Amino acid sequence: MSGAAGQTLGVEEEFHLVEAETLRLAARPELAECVARQQLGPHLHAEMLTSQLESSTDVCSDLHQLRCALVNGRREAAAAAAGVGALLLATSTHPLAPRSDIDILALPRYAQLEHRFGSVVRELNLTGCHVHVSVPDLPTAVAIMSHARPYLPVLAALTASSPFQEGCDTSYASLRLAWLGLWPQGGPPPRLESAEEYQATVDQLIAVGLIEEATALLWEVRPSARYPTLEFRIGDMCTDVDDAVLHAALVRSLVRTLAVRVARGEPPPTLPDSVLRAARWRAARYGLAGRMWSPARATLVPGVAAVAELLTEL
Repeated sequence: MSGAAGQTLGVEEEFHLVEAETLRLAARPELAECVARQQLGPHLHAEMLTSQLESSTDVCSDLHQLRCALVNGRREAAAAAAGVGALLLATSTHPLAPRSDIDILALPRYAQLEHRFGSVVRELNLTGCHVHVSVPDLPTAVAIMSHARPYLPVLAALTASSPFQEGCDTSYASLRLAWLGLWPQGGPPPRLESAEEYQATVDQLIAVGLIEEATALLWEVRPSARYPTLEFRIGDMCTDVDDAVLHAALVRSLVRTLAVRVARGEPPPTLPDSVLRAARWRAARYGLAGRMWSPARATLVPGVAAVAELLTEL
């Protein structure tokens, strides 16, 4: 992906694997190992758990192309799951699975994560929808990331699909987002003024022992360490493919809109980390049903109004 900000985009979708008859979580280490060795093609990838599978699109230039790529990716993932007697579940938590069903893929990097973060990793049975939007360079990516911070809560609320866990209603619209708040290398990014400050922050997090490299940084929007993209990781998994397309479209439009402001030399909005985390919590707790942070007004507004303001701004 290259060129002007927002010229191209791509999406990664993570799925649970479930048993075809009981819909219980289905551990399939043999499938995960085949995918990890890239034996099932370039669009399928292993995740941390043996009951998870990820599909990724190729680079897309428009939404029709993206929708076709998402459908094909879901078909490839479904066929791979069917080959080991499993089905896909496209929601960010498995609504019934007990923690005892969670099985971490036997790879060194996941063992290292479990050693470092303990039970936070052992109980992490979550999936998400990640959107990559092209940016021309790292300075542009960092600038847009800092401008995008106030918009993360409304993007999260629009995709919330994880209210249930272990057979209980958790009272959260997105339990995934609430749970990910436990990860010290995750959450919303800090406001950064330059690519140099971003690199210095990454270096300091490596020095303090939190991460080994930039790819381990799990901010909810971050410059990709592998591609010339800005990656939005805020979204819950979308059950309906058209919702995934809409989420990606909003993210791309936001990147394009903010790139214009960056080009004009506008500074990022001043929003304390504590306020942003509180707004993020409200989005996780109430989704669109509650009052939500308005980037335009810097206060809480009804969820529907926040979405209307976003559409107007884009």
